[in-house]
Amino acid sequence: IYTSCIDGVSHNETSLRVLHRHGPCSPFDLHHQLSHKQILDHDQSRVGSLHRRVSTAPKPDQQLDALAASSIPAHSGISLGTANYVVMVGFGTPKRDQTVIFDTGSDVTWIQCQPCVVTCYQQRDPIFDPSQSSTYRNISCSSAYCTELGASGCSSSTCVYGVQYGDTSYTVGFYAEDTLCLTPYDVIPNFRFGCGERNDGLFGKAAGLIGLGRDKPSFISQTYQRYGGVFTYCLPPTSSSTGYLRFGGGYPSSDLRFTPMLSRASSPTFYYLTLTAISVGGQQLLVPPTVFSVAGTIIDSGTVITRLPPTAYSALRSAFRQEMTAYKLAPALSILDTCYDLSGLDKVTVPVVALHLGGGATIDLDITGILYIASSSQACLAFAANRADTDLGILGNVQQRGLDVVYDVSKQVIGFGPRRC
Repeated sequence: IYTSCIDGVSHNETSLRVLHRHGPCSPFDLHHQLSHKQILDHDQSRVGSLHRRVSTAPKPDQQLDALAASSIPAHSGISLGTANYVVMVGFGTPKRDQTVIFDTGSDVTWIQCQPCVVTCYQQRDPIFDPSQSSTYRNISCSSAYCTELGASGCSSSTCVYGVQYGDTSYTVGFYAEDTLCLTPYDVIPNFRFGCGERNDGLFGKAAGLIGLGRDKPSFISQTYQRYGGVFTYCLPPTSSSTGYLRFGGGYPSSDLRFTPMLSRASSPTFYYLTLTAISVGGQQLLVPPTVFSVAGTIIDSGTVITRLPPTAYSALRSAFRQEMTAYKLAPALSILDTCYDLSGLDKVTVPVVALHLGGGATIDLDITGILYIASSSQACLAFAANRADTDLGILGNVQQRGLDVVYDVSKQVIGFGPRRC
């Protein structure tokens, strides 16, 4: 667990593997998984949090008192009690490996730290002990980095951070710097992160979170000079496939379809894009584009199920049900209200669903991006409606699985490529 990292070695590209939670190569304990209902209920809590952050928060996280490239394995976090995807990175000198959620909807990176003053939740890896790292340093209250947190506090002139997520999850501790080791040969010195001594919520057994949002405290902002604001991931679509998370480097293929990356000053964390239309079975739904533009749409690695304006979802559901009349309906599953019993069938034909984006990009979904399959007797349309057309739309990770998804902050574009994992 304790090993050294070597800095200064030039690499054109470094990748981390992403494994599915149920895959044969999964390193996690598979005996304490969330039920599908728990996954979807937690997902609804996250969506509620995102909606509140956009509507009420001046900051994205409600905070309390020739380019190098690096790629790391990304795993599904279900076996750790979270529906998000996770990677393993090293903190400190010598490094301590920590399994963390990676989240495009958050900025502050944090891990649980000793001593846990009040509470730390149970995690898989040993909790990080900053006293054992020769490169750990607390950030002072007078530092501009402390101010970047938006809302922070002080304890004996040391910066105290806090992040309150809308689903009641939270982390509070000291804001600090230490060495972050992505791979043994790709090291980021003086990386700023939260060393959490009071933490609780829907993090499962992950050690913390790496924030891939766009605001100043995020990993992307801190490493902009190193990686140029470019990162790519491929989320594994099946239990036997693998994926990756890569920072920097060139695009993974030449046949990417790009859509403009939009931003809003009131929500600087999020990666906005324009959803213009939806097609089912090759026929575009009769939904005015203004329905999608009222609140806008973000792409989010941490939301499982794509959320649509009710007007758009109603049209999608009607068209999909019309194409699926040959199959027996099944009971609803949490937020998913269009489910089918496909047990005993040798062949199932599902209409293609396509998402049309600004700039002419189209995402053609296959069955892994259309159906959320809890079991053969309960396969559900993997979309849900927001409460109102004025709520933020979210492109969730079910619809991203298996695709190369490229974020290029420098060029202000988001690219979608053919299935690579």
